[in-house]
Amino acid sequence: MSKKFAIVFPGQGSQAVGMLAELANDHPVVRRTFEEGSDALGVDLWSLSQEGPKEQLDETQNTQPALLCAGIAVKRVLDERLDQQPLAMAGHSLGEYTALVAAGVLDFADAARLVAERGRLMQEAVPVGHGAMAAILGLDDKQVREVCEEAAQGQVVEAVNFNSPGQVVVAGDAQAVSRATEAARAAGAKRALLLDVSVPSHCALMRPAAQRLAAALQAVVFHAPSTPVLQNVTAAEAADPGEIRGLLVEQLFSPVRWVETVQALTQRGVELVVEAGPGKVLTGLVKRIDKSLQALPIVDPASLENAVEAVNA
Repeated sequence: MSKKFAIVFPGQGSQAVGMLAELANDHPVVRRTFEEGSDALGVDLWSLSQEGPKEQLDETQNTQPALLCAGIAVKRVLDERLDQQPLAMAGHSLGEYTALVAAGVLDFADAARLVAERGRLMQEAVPVGHGAMAAILGLDDKQVREVCEEAAQGQVVEAVNFNSPGQVVVAGDAQAVSRATEAARAAGAKRALLLDVSVPSHCALMRPAAQRLAAALQAVVFHAPSTPVLQNVTAAEAADPGEIRGLLVEQLFSPVRWVETVQALTQRGVELVVEAGPGKVLTGLVKRIDKSLQALPIVDPASLENAVEAVNA
């Protein structure tokens, strides 16, 4: 009797030089997946992910397709080891595109080109240094929203990632985000720290990028999902390809409702959440959101065995 499991895919920040190297040694499909993504873009994503330089891997137009490849590579390895499919899937920000590829909504090569373009448009919308993001720890959602209202002063600063109870990320104009971190500390936040990102994702500053991304999305074929994918904007599944396309446009300037997404997985009967891709960010968040859920990352051969064993338990 196997466990009811879901797969989640990480977003930006989970990338690292050398990611999935050990898994690739044991499973050739990892390298082949990166080669497929590289062919779609004309960029050697495997070399970049293994050798860096880190600064280049961290450029958003490179990070996004590299993480897409990593997530799909892990999903393909898992498919080689498991007979059953997940009950549902979800992804954090960029990871939503990975989930949609895994569910057959988007062609992998199309998605690689889309997310590279997404990254480029996001960076063009807000020049480096003009925007910022910060993580606020120890305040509830309402308090963070109030801090943002107080700190805006005619600029943009919004709560954009509801990652776990007491962990909310804000984004917007750099000065407004700085004011928000000060106001958060004054309101009793345990920590309020700037994130090392080049783009203020999921806030109103991304609307111009979203309008341009809409045209790119229109040029790509979308299919109905073979497995439910919970969308960031709604924390619910969408079955209609046109609706999914529209939600991806909205996603660029709307909050990531991760807490509600994980709660929705639990409501569907999910017992185990497997994080497919480099890092363990979502595994940690899932455990903080719902302690009854088992959460396991897949980053190397040992963690793959753990996850396969847990699914089959």
